[in-house]
Amino acid sequence: MATTSSDLGKTLWAAADVLRQKMSADAYKDYLLGLVFYKALSDKYLTKVADLIENRKDISLEDAQKLYEETARNSEDWKLLCEEMQKDMGCIILPEHTFIAFYNKINEGSFLLENLSQAFRNIEQSQGNHYEGLFDDFDISSKDLGKNIMECNKMISSVIKALEDIDFSQYSDDALGDAYEYLIGQFASESGKKAGEFYTPQAVSKLIAKIVTQGREKKDGFSVYDPCCGSGSLLLQVKNCMYKQDNEDYSRLVHFFGQEINNQTYNLARMNMMLHNVSSGYQHLNNGNTLSLDWPVDEPTNFDACTMNPPYSLKWDALPSLITDVRFSRYERLAPKSAADYAFLLHGFYHLKTDGVMGIVLPHGVLFRGAAEGTIRQHLLEDGSIYAVIGLPANLFFNTSIPTCVIILKKNNPSRDVLFIDASKDFLKEKTRNILTDESIEKILSAYRDRKDIDKYAHLATFDEIKENDFNLNIPRYIDTFEEEEPISIEDTFKDFEEICKEDHELNQSLNNYFKELGLAFRLEV
Repeated sequence: MATTSSDLGKTLWAAADVLRQKMSADAYKDYLLGLVFYKALSDKYLTKVADLIENRKDISLEDAQKLYEETARNSEDWKLLCEEMQKDMGCIILPEHTFIAFYNKINEGSFLLENLSQAFRNIEQSQGNHYEGLFDDFDISSKDLGKNIMECNKMISSVIKALEDIDFSQYSDDALGDAYEYLIGQFASESGKKAGEFYTPQAVSKLIAKIVTQGREKKDGFSVYDPCCGSGSLLLQVKNCMYKQDNEDYSRLVHFFGQEINNQTYNLARMNMMLHNVSSGYQHLNNGNTLSLDWPVDEPTNFDACTMNPPYSLKWDALPSLITDVRFSRYERLAPKSAADYAFLLHGFYHLKTDGVMGIVLPHGVLFRGAAEGTIRQHLLEDGSIYAVIGLPANLFFNTSIPTCVIILKKNNPSRDVLFIDASKDFLKEKTRNILTDESIEKILSAYRDRKDIDKYAHLATFDEIKENDFNLNIPRYIDTFEEEEPISIEDTFKDFEEICKEDHELNQSLNNYFKELGLAFRLEV
């Protein structure tokens, strides 16, 4: 059995082989991630059942299943158990609907996909809305699975069998959450451009999370908001940055707020949150359009941190009436219809607390483009809202190879200076993509904390300096990374050339001697 989150992630990814042969990563991720989530929930459920009935935690899933089936036959015990499980897990999984029960039915030849769908419906219809609509995208009759219901049945059965040997109850919440995150990352790698809809590379997420939590790792009830949350990977990195040692665990007190326009990705974020053991009272996710429909509008509406990796230069409506919207009215102009970058930025900034910190990934164009974007940028700089600009390497993301930057914003920067960091050359080449290493992240964080000039890497620009540059934030205007080439000595060059000619002469002589020994008439010039 896999013993670490890394091993578990690889084992789960191997279970996708049966699906990988028939469909694209973007299609089969919904089936694998849905079944992985359901198995994790089922295994945890059975373990809890055994603990409640016999106060046993060191029990196999097979024995826990037998114990659960026996209890179900006693109406009084069954009623009490259901009440406790509903209270603890927020749902009831019937004995015939556990993952191991489905596995046993497959071996008996009696498994039906409709029974799995019914199990999903039962969970979605549980008391409250915690699980509502969670399996919307698990289509058991999809042509991606097979031409008919029998082929679909066979395909899902194969995945269930591939997952059955894993006992999720043996893993910690962190290990299980990390393995699920690994799976999402693998799907992003195979999905190509579609990956931008649901995944931010872990290194970029880690960098932003460390910046927005800096100095507040022990804040009770820390709140973080992502208006384009995707699978929730950027939000959940904040959890890893909170103080967790001895008996103090601030990571469990973080309130996560996120909005996602794609229903499929929204449900993925919900599963991701649950597998990272974020309780229902701390996860606040919404399925909606961030730009056309402001959310949240009920308290709380402002947060300690805002993290965001929105779709770059997205076309949007930019209706003239939006200029009176409180999110945008302060800045005189709306982001152009051809590029919603500043619309996303201003939306997130509006929801930031006075002492909050925001980190957003955007293309470099937002740093220097003029017209409406230039006007918005000038207002932000005059207000002291832009705190730092960090240039990242190109080709970090699955969906684009363009270089990007992280813009850090605050509402309490009276000096109005801006720190520029050029980390564009700090990366590790890995296959077709560039990777931001832990060393590179620490180098950026160190420069960010010190807020001092570093030759060819960082520069703290005053407001007057920025004003002189007409509020253009293009990084090369502030950081000169030009490396002068060493002067070339003509005399040394001729000496090298003479040495090369000498070596060539000696090599040709040796080859001619070999040709002669072999009785060949061919001869090289010497």
